[in-house]
Amino acid sequence: RDAQIRTPITDGAGKPWIYRYKDIKSWWTNQHFNRPLGVESGTATAWVPQSKPFWFMEIGCPAVDKGANQPNVFVDPKSFENALPYYSRGVRDDLMQRRFLQAFRDAFDWTKPGYVTGLNPVSTINSQRMVDLDHIHVYCWDARPYPAFPYETEIWGDGVNWAFGHWLNGRLSGAPLDEIVSRILSDYGFADYVAKKLTGMVPGYVIDRVMSARDALQPLELAYFFDSVESDGKIAFRHRGADGTAVAYASDDLVETRAGDPLITLTRGQETELPASAKLRFISAEDDYQQAVAEARRLTGASGRVAQADLPIVLDDALAGAMAETWLFETWAARERAAFALPPSSLALEPGDVVSVTSGGRARTLRVTDVAEHGVREIEARSIDAEVYDRVAVPGRTPTPRPPIQIGSPSIAFLDLPLIAAGTSPESGFVAAVQVPWPGSVAVYSSPQTSGYQLKTLISAPATMGVTLDALPPGPEGRIDWNAKVRVKVAQGTLASADIVTMLGGANTAAIRNVSGVWEIIQYLNAVLVDVQTYQLSGLLRGQFGSEGAMQETVAAGASFVVLNNAVTRVPLEFADLNLPYNWRYGPGNRNIGDASYQTTSYAFKGLGLRPFSPVRVKALRNGGDLSVSWLRRTRIGG
Repeated sequence: RDAQIRTPITDGAGKPWIYRYKDIKSWWTNQHFNRPLGVESGTATAWVPQSKPFWFMEIGCPAVDKGANQPNVFVDPKSFENALPYYSRGVRDDLMQRRFLQAFRDAFDWTKPGYVTGLNPVSTINSQRMVDLDHIHVYCWDARPYPAFPYETEIWGDGVNWAFGHWLNGRLSGAPLDEIVSRILSDYGFADYVAKKLTGMVPGYVIDRVMSARDALQPLELAYFFDSVESDGKIAFRHRGADGTAVAYASDDLVETRAGDPLITLTRGQETELPASAKLRFISAEDDYQQAVAEARRLTGASGRVAQADLPIVLDDALAGAMAETWLFETWAARERAAFALPPSSLALEPGDVVSVTSGGRARTLRVTDVAEHGVREIEARSIDAEVYDRVAVPGRTPTPRPPIQIGSPSIAFLDLPLIAAGTSPESGFVAAVQVPWPGSVAVYSSPQTSGYQLKTLISAPATMGVTLDALPPGPEGRIDWNAKVRVKVAQGTLASADIVTMLGGANTAAIRNVSGVWEIIQYLNAVLVDVQTYQLSGLLRGQFGSEGAMQETVAAGASFVVLNNAVTRVPLEFADLNLPYNWRYGPGNRNIGDASYQTTSYAFKGLGLRPFSPVRVKALRNGGDLSVSWLRRTRIGG
């Protein structure tokens, strides 16, 4: 490969195409003979030459420089099959992928200028072409939507492979630079131009106001480092330094304009005049098309200057970072200005050409920037280092995860609970909500009518809510029920086991609503994960905080379940609000109350925090005809 030596493929029997597995034309036009033990059979196979067209089931090319050298390899650092194509430097190159696919298709399409004569012949049997153009299938178009894939790497583990991969997602909408420039000039009604030497892909470009064609092209010139010059009566676009050195001049080739004047004048810019950093503002393809900044810095030097530019171009961080690097070091490479004169015989030299000028025993590579005709040709040029334009691989930044898209309404539960925590107003009600993904907060409004809603509370955290999957019969009070077990499926969050001391201290408290809508408060020792988001609870304490009246009957499966933690939010109420059927309207806190995601329900809080606990140890004694009843009172506060 290094020497570019081509060795003919042969089989020694006059049919070399049987080893040329890409020579589909020979496979299509010839009979096929098997070769058992290397000896050709005397009878052909059932294949009838030219009987049906070929379908290309999978063609593709990685988006990396020199990808067409080995289009089948895949860049995946996590795989032992990870590889770059032959001679690739590992630099992203979307244009390579585009040109490969274009060349592949056009080579077989007899209607395109790129058609290779005779490559796609017509069958003499059925008049069909050898290759069916409607069945050229490209690898690959991913079903995962761009830009969620590849940029949300916390979800897609293979997102980092996209930059150099075969994916068309996120690339198909881009356009080659020469086509963008041609389209802009055509839109301005200008046809005398040559842009075919331009290379590179433009993911997106914005022209957002009335401007001249020159102004529309200038951001592209800066980003892709090309010049526009007049040549042969047309405007020619050329990348700087891409054509190599046009001509070399020695001292004897230069013209002395006045006696005693130097043949060449060199001016070197001071370091303090050159930028120490370059900043490019661009439109980020990774971050919802917001404005972003790429910066390149020199780590040494006395300069404190900053070069800045605004590019109305859609880029990702890696592409923009490479442009900033090139722009900064191009500025330093061009710090020398040269002025010299050439004879009229150098008429072919024009701005943009790169020349080599030897003076004082030193050869300098210069890019011509201006030519003036005064009998002699007065040339102004700047130093150039063509290697600066070889784009380096710049690692991109991990994009900030996008906020989740909110779809639908939150699920909400109003809880009329006894007084659980000291210091809580006994008139208060409680509310819990859950939504996946969580919108940040849920706002709860109330009104005695269907208008005039007032914000009552703001739920700042999602509750651990779900439903029971098993029936729960009544259980004992005041002691742990080791017999009952109930499975609970929660929408989000986790449940965990606790030791008995922690549980008696108030941990693992939850509420289950019975068929009458009354909440029983339970506590549980054990929570075992038995399925996705499903836990089996056991070691139960039933009817806590005076809620034993809620378990007078078996609670069927499907009952609401809420963990009573800090996510359950207090609803401030006055005594006069109790037992009144208020209208409640709730929805995502970052949307207004009129949004379609808001729902309305009616609910009346009963103020169970004011209800006394039932008495215990009831006794009755007969004394003559009287019956004396006694009991022990239970306090709700501090008891």
